[in-house]
Amino acid sequence: MTLRENVNAILHYEKFDHFPVVSFGYWKETLERWAQEGHITWEEAEGYAKRGDNSDADKSVMKRLGFDFNWNSCVGGSNLLFPHFEKEILEVKADGSQIVRDSKGLIVLEKPGTVSIPAEIGTTLVDRESWEEHYLPKLQWNEKRVNREFFKNLPAPEEREIPMGLHLGSLMGDIRDLMGVTQLSYMYADDEDLYAEIIDTCADMSYKCAEAILATGAKFDYAHFWEDICFKNGPLVIPSVFEEFVGPHYKKITDLCRSYGIDIISLDCDGKIDSLIPIWLENGVNTMFPIEVGTWDANIAPWREKYGKELRGVGGMNKTVFARDYKAVDEEIERLKRLIALGGYIPCPDHRIAPDAKFENVQYYCEKMQNLKF
Repeated sequence: MTLRENVNAILHYEKFDHFPVVSFGYWKETLERWAQEGHITWEEAEGYAKRGDNSDADKSVMKRLGFDFNWNSCVGGSNLLFPHFEKEILEVKADGSQIVRDSKGLIVLEKPGTVSIPAEIGTTLVDRESWEEHYLPKLQWNEKRVNREFFKNLPAPEEREIPMGLHLGSLMGDIRDLMGVTQLSYMYADDEDLYAEIIDTCADMSYKCAEAILATGAKFDYAHFWEDICFKNGPLVIPSVFEEFVGPHYKKITDLCRSYGIDIISLDCDGKIDSLIPIWLENGVNTMFPIEVGTWDANIAPWREKYGKELRGVGGMNKTVFARDYKAVDEEIERLKRLIALGGYIPCPDHRIAPDAKFENVQYYCEKMQNLKF
């Protein structure tokens, strides 16, 4: 069986002959450190920083480590702003930090030497006037949003070694990126009609892109959303509001996918996602990713007990053990083996591998996972 066939078998609770070792990429600083230590080349580190997941550089690093493929093996259309804002430096402070309007219109503080996400300090999207002037024109359908020739020429499923996903965009996470968490929350309270219109407009664009791509005849093994709308204590949006305003859009898009034979639909959301899982399941999303372990000890077992086999998972491998030793890696693999036994679950580091990870520990993990027997 190919890796693609094994992945499909596992997620459909069928027999398989090889358990895939799945990656979800790295921080840029991780690869820079590994290049300094001589584990990889600078060309690989710089190539990944420029081109990201599934680039030649990513595939080369995965081969060195022992990963089979990156779960973010997805292709899609241009679902959001088209074109983006031009990045604009609004102010330079005495310490060298900059106030910047980014490509999505969010105003952030960028500090020199800082590798974390820039701090949100404002947004261009503050009211209906700014929405209609700066955003709505960038959220109109355009044939250039989908490269039909590219999708028509994708390899057929039987010609692919690894699974390929259809990226469906985002129904709330991208909107959070347009205005920030604070403004998103205020807008629901201050102008519910505009709040709904923004969600409807962005979701309709995701649907149109997916519809155009699937109409080309391209075949996919799974479909995939990105959201990132939770933190360590739970969602950044009220679940009942999420269910009312966003849930029906998930249902419309997942129904479209299933009409084309795609029945594995995954969703990337960091943080503590427990209170949103039933909303996703009810609206057609059945595979949680990356199941960030975090300080809240997330894993698929209690979700499976509560929701049954309809809920699948990819992720849940506590990547922090890569900073420790082989014993810690062994203990994590033993924990994962109990979860793998539930079926419908494939471990994967629960986010990008961080700069404190030791190259030899990641290699050791991959080697041990490659040799798992079931």
